[in-house]
Amino acid sequence: MPGSYTSAWKTESVRAVYDLASAFVSSELLPNREKWEAQHHVDRDVWLRAADLGLLCCSIPEQYGGGGGTIAHDLAVCEAQARAGETSWGNMVHSGIVAHYLLAYGTEDQKRRWLPRLAAGEMIGAIAMTEPGTGSDLQGIRTRAVRDGEAYVIDGAKTFISNGHLADLVLVVARTDPARGVKGISLIVVETADCPGFVRGRILEKVGQHGADTAEFSFERTRVPADHLLGGVEGQGFAQLMNQLPQERLLISVLAVAGMEAAMEQTVDYVKQRQAFGQTIWDFQNTKFTLAEGATATRIARVFLDSCVDLHLEGRLDTATAAMAKWWLTEQQVTLIDECVQLHGGYGYMREYPIARMYQDARVQKIYGGANEVMKDLVARSL
Repeated sequence: MPGSYTSAWKTESVRAVYDLASAFVSSELLPNREKWEAQHHVDRDVWLRAADLGLLCCSIPEQYGGGGGTIAHDLAVCEAQARAGETSWGNMVHSGIVAHYLLAYGTEDQKRRWLPRLAAGEMIGAIAMTEPGTGSDLQGIRTRAVRDGEAYVIDGAKTFISNGHLADLVLVVARTDPARGVKGISLIVVETADCPGFVRGRILEKVGQHGADTAEFSFERTRVPADHLLGGVEGQGFAQLMNQLPQERLLISVLAVAGMEAAMEQTVDYVKQRQAFGQTIWDFQNTKFTLAEGATATRIARVFLDSCVDLHLEGRLDTATAAMAKWWLTEQQVTLIDECVQLHGGYGYMREYPIARMYQDARVQKIYGGANEVMKDLVARSL
């Protein structure tokens, strides 16, 4: 890419984490990609190896077992993974989402009980929001959690659970008081090991991201201790979700821009080597114009993303701006990668080429974390 632009949030320590994560992805993740795509999940020991390097929960305080950095350090790990086109390992959900719900809302006992185990890779985290009939509509969830003495009894079904097959700790979005609407939604922490009534369903067969662990859960009078209510107060769940979703959408935006940058690098390299009609693909004016447009879109995307990261580090990233970033950057990602596939010709549709995998994997970016149509509605409400 032209110019010498650098992201201000990438301090020396953030760049060091990025370099460490890049080396980890190259040595530990990419060589196992075919195996993980066949089994639809990574091996559990990859989490332990990542923990040994300090790549889990980078922004969780040291007193809870984390790296003591900022969210920028976790973003660096996500970016390193995305730049390599690797989508199997679900650290974004584990470190960037689940751990931060516990940090932000957990009681002191909850934080000390679970965060060190997440940081050590002893537990793998997941969050169960989506239900078969709700999609992006969190207000429509039907899963119930009823207080019964010193326990909550959970009944319901969840789907599209990232890290679901291996998850040891799940944040379950449930209704504790249906009569109160969104004010009756709570988050319940479920430890899956030996949990009565917890049923782990099938690993889902997806169009892309084949190695990513995505599963279904059902709760059949699942009993969990009452002190597993996140924060210890019922009815806080919807507010907790709304406060944390901007960070989730920022994480998705990082994946989008890193994916764009990787697609551009690979495509420029390819067209300058590939011959057709007595010249390289690069020599055609259409190629140069297409890549000039792609380079411009990618630079704009990077600058917008960096602005959002800076705002988030200052505690000022609002819901509407995060929604803008999520929808626009993922749309740009999908559009750019499609153009890059076209410039690869038939080889762009062969999975031996990274651009073909990127094409498959990118499409869901416009759906998860809140469908892009929902993002536009959130933006419109702010106008």
